Amino acid sequence: MHATESLSPISIYLLIYPCYNLTMANDIESLQELLKNDPSNFQARRELSIILVNKGFNEEAEVNLDFLCKYFPEDAELYYNLGIVCEKLKKLDKAKEVYKKAVELSPQEDFYYNLGEVLVDLKEWDEAEKCFQEVLKTDPNDGNCYFNLGLCYYNREEKNKALDNFQKAVSINPKDVYAYFYLGYIYQNDGLTNFAIESYKKVLEVSPDYSWAYYNLGAIAFKNGNDEEAKEYLRKTIQCNPQDYEAYKLLVKICIKNNETEEVLELLHTALEKEENGDLFYCLARVYKFIGDLDEYYNTLKRALQNPYTLSYPKDIVKKEYDYVGAKIGRNESIEPERTVEEYNDSDNDAKLGETEEDYKTDEESEEYDSSKEDYDESEPEYESDEESEEYEDDEYDEENEYEEYDASDNEDEFDEDEDDYEDESESEDEEDDWDDEYDEDEESDDDNDEE
Repeated sequence: MHATESLSPISIYLLIYPCYNLTMANDIESLQELLKNDPSNFQARRELSIILVNKGFNEEAEVNLDFLCKYFPEDAELYYNLGIVCEKLKKLDKAKEVYKKAVELSPQEDFYYNLGEVLVDLKEWDEAEKCFQEVLKTDPNDGNCYFNLGLCYYNREEKNKALDNFQKAVSINPKDVYAYFYLGYIYQNDGLTNFAIESYKKVLEVSPDYSWAYYNLGAIAFKNGNDEEAKEYLRKTIQCNPQDYEAYKLLVKICIKNNETEEVLELLHTALEKEENGDLFYCLARVYKFIGDLDEYYNTLKRALQNPYTLSYPKDIVKKEYDYVGAKIGRNESIEPERTVEEYNDSDNDAKLGETEEDYKTDEESEEYDSSKEDYDESEPEYESDEESEEYEDDEYDEENEYEEYDASDNEDEFDEDEDDYEDESESEDEEDDWDDEYDEDEESDDDNDEE
């Protein structure tokens, strides 16, 4: 761990200013009263800044530190502490500038390191690399620097250099779970499965609740045909992080493949009772389609569309499927239960990886979605007659292959979510446009019928 990372920013500040008065420090109002009567009392303003940061009043601390920097423009420590406050406030551009000022005034190791981390967050990889190289000149055994250099090289697509630095990081600190995780990810995508498994298991030795390691191990097991092992890892993923929706998706695939629907139905219903999610509703629809429950299939497709902000599957295709099932019900026709799993292909071995070091250090895998929803007609639509639903004939919607379009939507690689992956290889853009035109004409026809 870096020399200053074992201390809080406040503790660092106290080391800088040992004349800290504990009696006054516990009384913000007293310090504010002093400054009201004597704005030039810089010692009181220093102490107030410390307390404000410690109490979480970062905006107020920023104001006081800005004031002090104005009157003490050669004090590198003030700029350093202002940089810490700006990081807390997520003002990364300002943090970068004040850290640069601190480095300019006093090129200390800690100043370079904090500047490097901000540059990593800003994805300025070249400049970040220079900062960490400066730290290594004075501290060649700083494992965190090697990890951050690995990040820089990885994002510059210099894979071999990235591997070297991640390996140096774990050699210095065998408990660096983030470096092990990156090693596992790189090995997995290079097809070096055994090395990847070993790296992920190292992660779990140090951090047994690291859900992404469980997920990627599950993806590897599924790719290798070890369904039971994959299910166990995916259960652990969900246990550690109930909002890892990619784990539900892959688990649904495996359970449908093995005709084991009871467990996954229970899991999905339990998750949806806690929080509605478009992807989970769509997964549930696939299960109901598999077992041949047409009404529940239709209803859960509707619920998926009612949660657009959390539906990663292409909404136009889900809407097409929803309309098709509604037309089937309107004609009192059935849909044969799904008995094949052709759509479960080799794309499911894709690993998950966040974009920044912070993604791993917080292990916050799930996106937070806007709880608001698009306007959506929640009333039950009337089923259409045979004359009104000619556009949904089977030659336009291939029931047996209806899920082929969704294969790539289950790609769990969070670095690359290309919308083109969702398209069926057999369906061109022109065909989709034709369908849209036809669908618009049908809506106009329905409106005319309503007027009549």
